[in-house]
Amino acid sequence: MFRRYLKVNDRCSVCGTELLHHRADDAPPYVTILVVAHIVGALMLAVDEFAPNLPILYHVLIWPTLTLVLCLALLPAFKGALIGYQWALRMHGFETAAELPGER
Repeated sequence: MFRRYLKVNDRCSVCGTELLHHRADDAPPYVTILVVAHIVGALMLAVDEFAPNLPILYHVLIWPTLTLVLCLALLPAFKGALIGYQWALRMHGFETAAELPGER
């Protein structure tokens, strides 16, 4: 679906469906932040509970790095899922897209 990190192809390379008119906007970053914040927040609480004397330097190194890695890893997946959801429901740019043979 992507030709670069977050750049969507104009057409699907398998079926030829037009993808150029999707409108993901700010939803993928929002969902990514929501999910990553819950994961990292829960891990921070767990580490603080099980290792309360962990030096602050470890916290400074671990949590920002983990947050950045998770955000960069999950953002394309959430953007692809949102574009697929919009395509499946024919919304936000896909309502005028031509249907493929055998749909509906």
